[in-house]
Amino acid sequence: MTFLTADLFDEQGAALQSVPLQLQNMGGLVRFSGAIRTVQCFEDNALLRSILASPGAGAVLVIDGGGSLETALIGDRIADSAVANGWAGVVINGAIRDRVAISALQLGVKALGSNPRTSAKTGSGVAGSVVTFAGVTFTPGRTIYCDEDGILVER
Repeated sequence: MTFLTADLFDEQGAALQSVPLQLQNMGGLVRFSGAIRTVQCFEDNALLRSILASPGAGAVLVIDGGGSLETALIGDRIADSAVANGWAGVVINGAIRDRVAISALQLGVKALGSNPRTSAKTGSGVAGSVVTFAGVTFTPGRTIYCDEDGILVER
């Protein structure tokens, strides 16, 4: 990736939203971008697992886990599936597990933190809707840019 979020913001300003939430870089790629796809799921990862098992075509899955750090929404097997299916990355308002394994993958991962505890697997949640957290609106199909400085989202 050749972009830098600071330069993009200098160039585009009001056309972009800056995510103030201080998400950690946890994947093997720290710079990634792509079309936004979304899922909302609170402490349950069955729906997002099925999404990441489908073709990603370079998209970034924005996961609104409600900010919960009680359970991990993604582990190494789900992250492996995302890589195998062509996803550029995931942005998680929640936790992951298997940090060491995920850090070795060619996948962008930004998350609040980690927790070894697994999540529920009931399939609850909503995919493909507009998601808002940290005062930023994530609209499916718009572009998201992530790097060491943070995250920018097209308005």
